[in-house]
Amino acid sequence: MSRIAAVRGALPPYRYSQGEIADAFARMCLPEGASRGLLDRLYAGAKVGHRHLSLPLDRYDKLDGLGAANDAFIETAVELGAEAVCGALEEAGLTPRDVDMIMFTSVTGIAAPSIEARVAGRIGLRPDVKRIPVFGLGCVAGAAGIARVHDYLRGWPDQVAVLLSVELCSLTLQREDSSVANMVAGALFGDGAAAVVLCGDEVLRGDGGDGDNGDGGDGRRPDGAGPAVLATRSHLYPGSEGVMGWDVGDTGFRVVLDASVPDVVRTYLADDVHGFLADHGLTAEEVTAWVCHPGGPKVLEAVSEALRLPPGALDVTWRSLAEVGNLSSSSVLHVLRDTLALRPPPGTPGLLIAMGPGFCSELVLLRW
Repeated sequence: MSRIAAVRGALPPYRYSQGEIADAFARMCLPEGASRGLLDRLYAGAKVGHRHLSLPLDRYDKLDGLGAANDAFIETAVELGAEAVCGALEEAGLTPRDVDMIMFTSVTGIAAPSIEARVAGRIGLRPDVKRIPVFGLGCVAGAAGIARVHDYLRGWPDQVAVLLSVELCSLTLQREDSSVANMVAGALFGDGAAAVVLCGDEVLRGDGGDGDNGDGGDGRRPDGAGPAVLATRSHLYPGSEGVMGWDVGDTGFRVVLDASVPDVVRTYLADDVHGFLADHGLTAEEVTAWVCHPGGPKVLEAVSEALRLPPGALDVTWRSLAEVGNLSSSSVLHVLRDTLALRPPPGTPGLLIAMGPGFCSELVLLRW
């Protein structure tokens, strides 16, 4: 078992209404004189009220190709990543020197040295910290990251690990691209980051290693005790590689977003979830909180229908979508943070769900 000690989100300072972003998209992406009818319908249908962006809106049409966008990604990702990790560690009552492993995930920019290496130097992680940068999982990576960090802590129960997600989706915008996929992405995705601190069993009991922090094992014990991670399950769906992802070209990351995503959810998710819960002696009716990635209105409706969830089961996810949009891998971690603030009944099961490129799903069974 591992346990989530803290979750902290971070957002860029530039916040805009959906209408303001729609106007900027029309100016940059639609042909001169083209109708805005479809664009406005897609932006209204996304159910997003506001989003945070890495740059002021008037700077996006000045980004000249992949290099300029990626430079902006690195600068902003380090700032937000450092803020999220430091905030999560402070909330957990730990310090940067307590961290034994840090996993970083993003699908909206690339860097070598990777972002977590740059964050490590800025905030004072130990020189012997283990680093695992992950690219390509997209929206599923918040859940998959927790699952893989849990796997790590099962082997190293005396250690503290951090998952850092930074997704700056706005920097992938393709100017002069009026495709439906680009319009949907432009209507739905926002920018943000999140960090999760997880601890192994021995740290939780107060007999973990000293982590080179000079305090002994008790010095690494977190202040609070969040939900336990009990089990995880991955499912890669056959023949679905073209459903979601990127086509990478000279202008950067061009979104691949097929309209069949809700159908894939309806086809597979119910069997996955019910089988996973049954393997642990549980039913969906026993789950007291559903922590679901906000993939978009049609995807959330498909999740509710497939799992026959009661009214209000995904309210936290819907609120996150409205307030900040879809933050790719960071989104489900924001939903997890907001769910923890509601204090689900102690000892009851929770289920964290995300889906992403592959096409795939990741399930994480929690005990509140």
